[in-house]
Amino acid sequence: MADMRTPLSRARGLGSAKKGTEHFWMQRVTALANIPLMMFLVGALVVHAGSDYTTMTGFLGNPFVGVLMLLLIFSACYHMRLGLQVGIEDYIHGEASKLLALIANQFFTLTIAVACALAVAKLVIG
Repeated sequence: MADMRTPLSRARGLGSAKKGTEHFWMQRVTALANIPLMMFLVGALVVHAGSDYTTMTGFLGNPFVGVLMLLLIFSACYHMRLGLQVGIEDYIHGEASKLLALIANQFFTLTIAVACALAVAKLVIG
C-alpha cells in the first residue's frame, strides 16, 4: 500500500545532521578566503609568465610566497571537500555507496593537500 503521509511528516522525527550551519558557513568562509589567494596566484602567474625554472623556484622559495601558497592549498582543498560532500550527500542515494564516496572524498582531498604542501615545502626549504 502506498504511503499516504506528506514529505514533511515522513521527515519529522529523523533529526538533523547537526553540522548543517557549520558546513554552510565554512563553505562561505573558504570561498571568501580563496578570492584574494587566487588573485595572488593568478597575478604571480601573469607576472612570471615566460620565466625560466630558476626564476620560478626562486620566487616560490620565498617564505612569504610559500605561506600564501600553503594557505591557498589548504583553503581550496577544504572548500573542495565541502563542495564534493554536498554533491555526494544530495545525489548518491544508496547508503553503502554514499559512505564509500564520502570516504573516498576525504582521502582524495587529503592526498591532494598533502602532495601540494610537500611540493611547496620542498621549494621553500630547498
